[in-house]
Amino acid sequence: HETTLDRLSKVIDPYAGLTEACLVRAGLDPDVPSHQHLLHLSCELLGTPRHLSIHPGGFLLGHEPVFDLVPIENGSMAQRTVIQWDKEDIETLGLFKVDLLGLGALSHLTRCFEMLRTHRGVSLDMATIPPQDPQTFDMCCEGDTIGVFQIESRAQMSMLPRLRPRSYYDLVIEISIVRPGPITGGMVHPYLKRRTGEQEVTFPHPSLQPVLAKTLGVPLFQEQVMRLAMIAADYTPGEADQLRRDMAAWKQSGRIEEHRTRLIGRMIRKGIDPQFAERVFEQIRGFGEYGFPESHAASFALISYATAWLRCHFPAVFTCSLLNSQPMGFYAPATLIDDAKRHGVQVRAVCIQQSTSDCTLEPLEATQTRPPRPGFDTPRHAIRIGLRYIKGMHDRDRERLLRARRQRRFSDIADFVRRSGLSEAAALALAEAGALEVLESNRRAALWQVRGLIRERQISLPLEQPELQSYPDSFVDLDQSELISWDYQRLSHSPRGHPLATYRDQLRESGLISAAQLNSAPDGQQARCAGIIINRQRPSTAKGVTFMTLEDETGFINLVVWPSVWERYRALAKTASFVGVSGRLQSQHDIVHFIVQTFWAPKLERQPPRLASRDFH
Repeated sequence: HETTLDRLSKVIDPYAGLTEACLVRAGLDPDVPSHQHLLHLSCELLGTPRHLSIHPGGFLLGHEPVFDLVPIENGSMAQRTVIQWDKEDIETLGLFKVDLLGLGALSHLTRCFEMLRTHRGVSLDMATIPPQDPQTFDMCCEGDTIGVFQIESRAQMSMLPRLRPRSYYDLVIEISIVRPGPITGGMVHPYLKRRTGEQEVTFPHPSLQPVLAKTLGVPLFQEQVMRLAMIAADYTPGEADQLRRDMAAWKQSGRIEEHRTRLIGRMIRKGIDPQFAERVFEQIRGFGEYGFPESHAASFALISYATAWLRCHFPAVFTCSLLNSQPMGFYAPATLIDDAKRHGVQVRAVCIQQSTSDCTLEPLEATQTRPPRPGFDTPRHAIRIGLRYIKGMHDRDRERLLRARRQRRFSDIADFVRRSGLSEAAALALAEAGALEVLESNRRAALWQVRGLIRERQISLPLEQPELQSYPDSFVDLDQSELISWDYQRLSHSPRGHPLATYRDQLRESGLISAAQLNSAPDGQQARCAGIIINRQRPSTAKGVTFMTLEDETGFINLVVWPSVWERYRALAKTASFVGVSGRLQSQHDIVHFIVQTFWAPKLERQPPRLASRDFH
């Protein structure tokens, strides 16, 4: 039953919910009463909160003590109280609520600046990073923005080569345009055409020119929509504020529909084209799902530029700080590490003698540097992976290990086992991750020694006890594929190589081309390729189209999966880690997409490690 339920949960469409078709795909008979009961109970849960949580940075202000206004209770954290009502209740009552939001990108930037001061003697902050840097904007125009705040998603990376930002305000536009508001309102293509000169910049009414001039006559920001309502539809400030509230709550209340006739009718009476009026209303609906005020986009654009500049000029510092700021962002650490290596950054394996808890920078000798990717500076430091990435080691284990090492370096594995005092699980985790290779190059031998020495310590037998000292004379070394697989099991990444690198000959013999070959092929070419799925997306604005990204040792393959293809190969496309695809290449405006026609599971002598995809709905 547990296996069946797990399979059922994987085939549920997040937008359509649980249906009889889902039961069939999971191997359940919809006519069985217990299965019908499961369907009925599951559907009853739709619309209820997934979980109730406390806003970490929200608080309520009042002109009198808060406990006189609302019921409060003690939180689980010491000296923390919690308001018992939710945010909608607070909003309805008109109480003054303030939300303070945290951004992992700010922690990332702080770590970057600290590393620059420590390792490069460079003192910078967000206000003093050189503005208008051509190399940084060149990188953005190529869509080469893995790890860059706000412009690293699949959609943003596809938009960057089309919008081609060359200034800070262009980044403000870039961040705002890939949102449900402008997309559902049909504003994206008109803006891009006007930006490239393919379409004349016009305004639907002379009175709207001051509102829409900076965005070429196309509304992109939440403030512009509010001003449109006031100027074009003669909304009063009170009506405009009510529109803002209804925009935020339209999914729950449906109140936004009450504005349709009033808004569109008033705009038409003022001489505005009915199609434009309809698009503005659709954009208002989209903003209710997720839209940006201009001030919000402007502050985010500053962070985007800062992270992009650091990635361009100090890629080792950028990636090291980003790894220490996880979990955050769009990509898993394995993707960040492989991308950094493709840009000339050297990544060194976790090491019992060198690694600290976090990832650190180590100086490179002149002979160790290699030419970076064009447009990037030559890294002067390598990244040493930190102990925090070893699964199975807790904070107390890491501190115990580092405390022993501060006394003196470990001379051999016996010294490590004796002085570190680690549990068997933690010590074996270090051995499996390759952290003991500096003491014993053969990972299997290191595992055997650690296990035997810890067992001796546990039962307090003398070291000369023969049955515990009968080690094999030698162990077969792990090959490259096995080393990488072991790394992924313990670290979820491998500094030693990409999981598919050792399979390239097999893939080539099967007629499968690499991501680099595919992305340089001509438009319309039919091809077959394979890769590891690193993310899946099906935005509500995509009309059922699923976007997936495959990765191999040479780069990324951006898949477009039409609804009919997704339905045919749903089980494989949704649950597999490593897949083969065939289809047609679509290359326009320096943007390459692969239109999938079929999925299949490639046959290899040994399957690559199974990796978890980061999926977004």
